[in-house]
Amino acid sequence: MSNQNIYLASKPRYEILDGLRGVAAMLVVAYHLFETYYGGKPDQPINHGYLAVDFFFVLSGFVVGYAYDDRWDRMSTWSFFKRRLIRLHPMVIFGTLFGTIMFYFGSCGEFPLINQTPWYMVLLVMFWCFTMIPLPNTMDIRGWAETNPLNGPAWSLQWEYIANILYALVIRRLSKVALGICVAVFAVMTVILCLNIDVTGFLEERNWALYTVVGGWSTTPDQLQVGLTRLLYPFFCGLLISRLRTDGEQSNHHYSFLITHFSFKHGFWWCSLMIIVLFCMPWMGLGTEGEARWTNGLYEAICILICFPLIVAMGAGSSVTGSKSSAINKFLGDISYPIYITHYPLIYMQMSWADSHKDAPLGTHIFVAVCIFLLAILVAYGSYRLYDLPVREWLKKKLFR
Repeated sequence: MSNQNIYLASKPRYEILDGLRGVAAMLVVAYHLFETYYGGKPDQPINHGYLAVDFFFVLSGFVVGYAYDDRWDRMSTWSFFKRRLIRLHPMVIFGTLFGTIMFYFGSCGEFPLINQTPWYMVLLVMFWCFTMIPLPNTMDIRGWAETNPLNGPAWSLQWEYIANILYALVIRRLSKVALGICVAVFAVMTVILCLNIDVTGFLEERNWALYTVVGGWSTTPDQLQVGLTRLLYPFFCGLLISRLRTDGEQSNHHYSFLITHFSFKHGFWWCSLMIIVLFCMPWMGLGTEGEARWTNGLYEAICILICFPLIVAMGAGSSVTGSKSSAINKFLGDISYPIYITHYPLIYMQMSWADSHKDAPLGTHIFVAVCIFLLAILVAYGSYRLYDLPVREWLKKKLFR
C-alpha cells in the first residue's frame, strides 16, 4: 500500500481538448454577461451557452478515463481522491472566497436578500461552501436558492465531485459493454428531460425552463433530477469514448482508434467553430408566448447525445500543428477551469451595476461588459499562476511521497 501513495506523473495532455475547454469557458462568461440584459429570452446572442456544462461533463468523463483507467494497480482509491481534490479544490476555495469579497457589491433588486444578510452569516456560508456540501435553501443569502450563493457555477463542480466518487467506487470496474448499456439508459433519461416528459412528477416545478436542460443548481427534487440527468449521460459517454481503443495501444499519446477515425487537419479550429455554432443557435421554435417548444428540446438532446461526444472524439483524435496553435491551446486550457469558477462574482456585480444604471447609454453598458470580460480573464490567469499552481504543488508534497 505504501507504493500507492506515490504521486504518479501526469500523462501527456490532449492539447486540443484543453483548448476546447477554454473556448467553452469563454463562451460561458459571454453568455452570462448577455444574460444580465436578456435573461432567458430567446434573442440572447449565445442562446444555448448553458449547454457548456453538459460539454464539460463529456470532457471530464473522457479525461478521467484516460488519466486513471490503467493506473488502479498502482493507485489506491484514497490516492485517487487526493489527486482529484488537489486538482479541483484549491480553485473551489478561491472562487468561494472571491465571491465572499464581492458579495455586497452584487446588491440589487435581483438579489433582495443581500442587504438583509449580516456579515457573520456571509462568513458562515463561506466556510460551509468551502466543503462543497450543497447549502440548504434555508440558508440562502442571495435569493436564487443556489447550492453556493457566493459563487453560483460551483453547483456543477458538486456534480463533478459526485461523478468522481462514483467512478472510483463503481464505474471504473464496469466493462465496456456494461458502460455502453448505462450510456443507453442515460440517453433515454436525457431525452425524457429535453422533451419534458414528466415521469417523476418533479418537472412541473420548472415550467419556466420547458424543453431545455437548464437547471441543476438547487436541492429541490426537480433540480436534483435535472442535475443528475445532465451529469450521467455526458460523463459515462466521455468515459466510454476514452475506452474505445485497440487493446490499450496508444500512439503519440492519443488512442489509435481515435486517430484512425476522428483525426482532422486543423481539428482545434473546426471543433471550436462547432462549439460556437451549437451554443449560439437560436431556440428551435417558439410557442405563442415566446417559450421554447419541443423542437428546442430535440435540438438540445442532439447536441448532448451526438454533437458533444463527436467533438470530444475529434479533439482527442486530432493533433495540434504549429507552435502558435499549441500556445493558444495551452493558454485556453490553463485558464479554462479558473475562469469558469471565478467569473460569476463579477457577473453578480455587473447585474447590480446594470440595475442601477438602466438609463446609461448603450455604449457605456457595452464598455462595462467588455471590461468585466477582460477582468474575468485577468482574475483567472492571475489566480492560476499565483495561487492554483503553487498550492497544488504544495499539496502534492504534503499528501504524497
